[in-house]
Amino acid sequence: MLECEVKSGWAQFIEFIEARCSSAEFENWIAPIRLIESAHEETTLEVPNVFVQEYLLGNFKEVLADFLPLRASGDPAIRFVVAHPIPRNTSSLTGPIEPDDAPLTDLKLNPLYTFDHFIEGPSNQFVKSAAVGVAARPGKSYNPLFIHGGVGLGKTHLLHSIGHYVLENHKKLRVQSITTEAFINDIVDNLRLKSIDKMKRFYRNLDVLLVDDIQFLQNRLNFEEEFCNTFETLLNQNKQIIITSDKAPGQLKLSERMIARMEWGLVAHMGVPDLETRVAIIKHKSELRGMSISNQIAFFIAEHIYNNVRQIEGAVNRLCAHSRFAASNLNEEIVERILSEMFQTTTPHKRISVENILKSVAAVFEVRISELKGESRHKEIALARQVAMYLAKEMIDDSLMKIAASFGGKTHSTLLHAWKKVSDQIQVNEMLRRQVQMVRRNIET
Repeated sequence: MLECEVKSGWAQFIEFIEARCSSAEFENWIAPIRLIESAHEETTLEVPNVFVQEYLLGNFKEVLADFLPLRASGDPAIRFVVAHPIPRNTSSLTGPIEPDDAPLTDLKLNPLYTFDHFIEGPSNQFVKSAAVGVAARPGKSYNPLFIHGGVGLGKTHLLHSIGHYVLENHKKLRVQSITTEAFINDIVDNLRLKSIDKMKRFYRNLDVLLVDDIQFLQNRLNFEEEFCNTFETLLNQNKQIIITSDKAPGQLKLSERMIARMEWGLVAHMGVPDLETRVAIIKHKSELRGMSISNQIAFFIAEHIYNNVRQIEGAVNRLCAHSRFAASNLNEEIVERILSEMFQTTTPHKRISVENILKSVAAVFEVRISELKGESRHKEIALARQVAMYLAKEMIDDSLMKIAASFGGKTHSTLLHAWKKVSDQIQVNEMLRRQVQMVRRNIET
């Protein structure tokens, strides 16, 4: 009888949540969960991956407590079982792994990290296009694809999007997505089990390798050497490699050999989203969670949380939790009260304008401000103008069209071209990199 009550409690929870979630949220996060076993002291649920488990507890823990048995701590008494993946077939040391044995489901891909859920803007338009190109033609376009940018800007989202697309559209390809830390742990485990050759054969017979957070390979020479050997083996076979990092290859403390390999293909930078993109992200993520946020509130949030998409998602989660238990409509006062801690940590210390940037660039490069705003194609002036545009895009939280207009009516495409050119040059031109750093320090002090 008690088991029936627990099962009924889970069914009631499903009914309660389905009525309050958007259809997309329910299908992505709740529907895949299966009730495996029920007892008066504990409920066992099967989830497709750890992301679904974390999402369920992170968003509905208090609600679950109303429907399911509780532990002494007051938490819902739930035991999670992750659905069994197809095991890696690395037992054979002769010949490549056959496509049917590929670890297609042994992937920890976030179900919401797809191209459809990625909000595109000027700061990530180029890298998104590169990712789509790689996913459509693995090993035939940009190889390797190296994506770098700050924390919480969507690098992992694009990495997982490529994985989802390849699994759906290139079903016979052998794909593996792994963090650098997990790769290191894999080496350690296989050394301990004396099965390192099997591991090597597994990785070196993949068709697509997705590697997240390569910066954690720094100062680990033995692991770096093994990764580099795997890297070269795959590239020599035209197998696709995608890597993410918080820094460009040349800024990582890795061997010259490793850096050179990563720069062979395409190095794409993911910048901080501009105001309009952040608003679109807020609207999209709130709709996924079944909550409607007005444009006014979305702009209000975007103006105060401006350099991290992950923080934006956290803000939306807080507002969703509030809206579930409060009947009042959101206004700026309520939003500020709920998100005040996040606002305090993201308030800029100094308002930077295009004029500040032009003044500092003019001083360092010894040109006139009027020349920076003019049409002169003189080499020194053109370079200084491009540096000013680069810094304006990096440091000013405004639309690209508005920023570009400040440079004598230039277009946003001209601004993007200048930004990309300087981004590439500072990776190889040490003098220019120092000049840019000097300008930036002058602006920020």
